[in-house]
Amino acid sequence: MSNHSAGDRVAHAQYGDGTVSSVNQYHTVIEFDAHGARTFVSPRVVLTHSTTPAPEKPKRKAAARKKKA
Repeated sequence: MSNHSAGDRVAHAQYGDGTVSSVNQYHTVIEFDAHGARTFVSPRVVLTHSTTPAPEKPKRKAAARKKKA
């Protein structure tokens, strides 16, 4: 099993830098900076530690409410 845990910053050869969202003995889920969330088979994924900071996520505006007629 991987030596990474949730919250760790990692780098993948194809997807680049990302943050580990969850990990168990079967699956590793990583939220990549440029590619979104991806799920990998834990024993097979090749990751290295990353020193780049996570980018700030843009704040979403609240949905406008419709007025009742």
